[in-house]
Amino acid sequence: MATGTVKRVISDRGFGFIAGEDGKEYFFHRDGLNPSLDFDRLVGGESVTFETERGPKGDRAVRVQAAE
Repeated sequence: MATGTVKRVISDRGFGFIAGEDGKEYFFHRDGLNPSLDFDRLVGGESVTFETERGPKGDRAVRVQAAE
């Protein structure tokens, strides 16, 4: 699993971006969040863990959950 920080949340469109510890930026959609992480409460700065999948526009974060 990769780790990173929620960088930006576009709440009205249902997605955001994570700054990975590897220096890359990852797109995420609200559907890719673990149920324990409430999209509507994300504001940026939250530490998260995630997996990546290849999407049509590059790698994206899936199974995003709060880092312990």
